Amino acid sequence: MFSRWLISLTNWYSCVFIFAVMQHCCSTHAWEPTWESLQSRPLPKWFDEAKFGIFIHWGVFSVPSFGSEWFWKNWKPDNEYGAFVNATERPGFTYQEYASRFDAALYDPKQWAKLFGNSGAQYVVLTAKHHEGFCNWDSRDSVPSTWNWNAMDVGPHRDILGDLAAAVKTEVSPFTQKTLRWGVYHSLLEWFNPDFRADIAANFSTSHFRDRKTMPELYDLVKKYEPELIWSDGHWDANDSYWRAPEFLAWYATNSSVAETAVWNDRWGKRGGGAYISGHDHYQPGKLLPYKWENALTIDAHSWGFRRNGTYEEYLSTENFIHELIETVAFGGNMLLNVGPRADGTIDAIFADRLLGIGSWLKVNGEAIYGTIPWAVAQNQTNEVYYTHKPNDGVVYVITTVWPKGNVLHLDAPTATPNTKVKMLGLTVHENGALDGFLSWKYMPVGLGSGGKNGKGLEINVPPLTPDIVPCQHAWVFALTGLADHVGNADQSST
Repeated sequence: MFSRWLISLTNWYSCVFIFAVMQHCCSTHAWEPTWESLQSRPLPKWFDEAKFGIFIHWGVFSVPSFGSEWFWKNWKPDNEYGAFVNATERPGFTYQEYASRFDAALYDPKQWAKLFGNSGAQYVVLTAKHHEGFCNWDSRDSVPSTWNWNAMDVGPHRDILGDLAAAVKTEVSPFTQKTLRWGVYHSLLEWFNPDFRADIAANFSTSHFRDRKTMPELYDLVKKYEPELIWSDGHWDANDSYWRAPEFLAWYATNSSVAETAVWNDRWGKRGGGAYISGHDHYQPGKLLPYKWENALTIDAHSWGFRRNGTYEEYLSTENFIHELIETVAFGGNMLLNVGPRADGTIDAIFADRLLGIGSWLKVNGEAIYGTIPWAVAQNQTNEVYYTHKPNDGVVYVITTVWPKGNVLHLDAPTATPNTKVKMLGLTVHENGALDGFLSWKYMPVGLGSGGKNGKGLEINVPPLTPDIVPCQHAWVFALTGLADHVGNADQSST
């Protein structure tokens, strides 16, 4: 069974690598509007290599900025949301009145793109429309049913999505020297849309909402803004047959201007599929899977949108996200980290601090993250030691989230040879002042691991480092070359 699983994983990674060579042909492939056809499409190489993206939840819910982005749905007269409205607004106040205050007065999309680039993220996904139905783009002509509930008619009076799309597409990552990729989040459903409520009442035997709203929106977004990733949500009420998701995705992957590089998640109805698995929020399987997946999570532990009632303790630490990124990448996933801007378009300093903290770590250790694949021999040794791999370079990266006890890092999985070399990323100075950066190591002693010369296991001697020499905080990376087993079964391309 294990060998069959490895073959499955091998084939998946082979598709990723083969697609790098063949993707110029893919736009000429007519993908059929079936999940079977769409699931057979190779995953575009860029998505697997990117590893880290930014999610942005921004909308009318950013005006009250209380509780969560589900403010409108959660608002009841006798709960905390009702009490908040009673304390801050006039009697008879409606949710729609918040929209005029969603002004984006201080919104600077180029500044946002620069921040995201400096965080180390390689793709950006903005909320085009959340479950409240407000469209963050100029949807007026293409989707008339969005009248007076879009960013041009009310609130910003500006195409805030289009402006960010333009900024992201011209921002070059200082880590990979590649232009950032652009994506959109889109909710299939809308809580209080009359057409959707009518379709629900008809047990989805009618499709007024889909035909007048959801599908026109998706086609409009792709044609106008060319997102290379569509992050679908709001999938739980109806099946994919109601949404006609396969028909749209077949067009997206075959005939759209971004067909060659298009990627989508798996939230397209009660039954459906995706180019990758997004699972539940903060999806972290804790093991290697035979398919690509993504871990979408928030800096604010309790909300995707900005909360004025959030406390410092409820914002997760930089160290938490670095460790989350390491585990996610080691097990074959991408991390999509969410920020919630204010209604005026500013991003609070605590969000920027977390993003730049991740960027600081990636500046030293990015080569162990970007473009790597899981090491089939082992993905982790403990919850503190993880592995990634670049088979073409013959490098296995060992990432430890705690400083080695006694300055000795014990590794069970690698099989060393006399040609094995170990280097700590970012370390250019030894205790003796040498600049070669290579560390001493020895075979694992008999009785520990497999033991013995050329047996599994080695011990790396890590020099005690002063604060002015230690290359980074939170986690440390060791690059191993010359291993007997640097290429594992799951890393090989099939023939």
